[in-house]
Amino acid sequence: MVWTFIRWGVSLIVVAAVVLTFTGKKTFHVEITIPAPPEAVWAVLTDAEGYAQWNPVFVNVEGEFKPGSTVRTTVKEPGKPDVVLSSEITKFVPAKELNQYGGIPGFITFDHLWRLEPVEGGTRAVLDEVDRGFYAWFWSSDWVEPSYREMSEALRDRVVALQGE
Repeated sequence: MVWTFIRWGVSLIVVAAVVLTFTGKKTFHVEITIPAPPEAVWAVLTDAEGYAQWNPVFVNVEGEFKPGSTVRTTVKEPGKPDVVLSSEITKFVPAKELNQYGGIPGFITFDHLWRLEPVEGGTRAVLDEVDRGFYAWFWSSDWVEPSYREMSEALRDRVVALQGE
């Protein structure tokens, strides 16, 4: 009787963990218009060495932005130690889309997508990210979207500054 109770308890815990893993999801969305052509924005987004000069969130990037490559990104979360994440470039369409995917499947993954769209007066830069996994239920992500907004503004400022040189 006790073993049956223990087996049922363990089974319920396993089912709960599986449900939490597959239903944990957080999404982030930021848009900004940059007064420059998509090619100029793309040049800054794909310059890994340049991130340290302008990006307040991804303060260091190692690797090369090209299809199938892996990049290591140092992420600055306010009030916490920096974290280094690895991601694979899963989509690379010059001057249009840059998609990075990484994390630990089941625990937490991120799907980080930049889309560049030509608009009157420049480029609409759209940043979408979907984080999934068990940890998404417990992770305090309130800082992410405001930080991504700050990052987008810094991208705009960097592109504008380079256009003026």
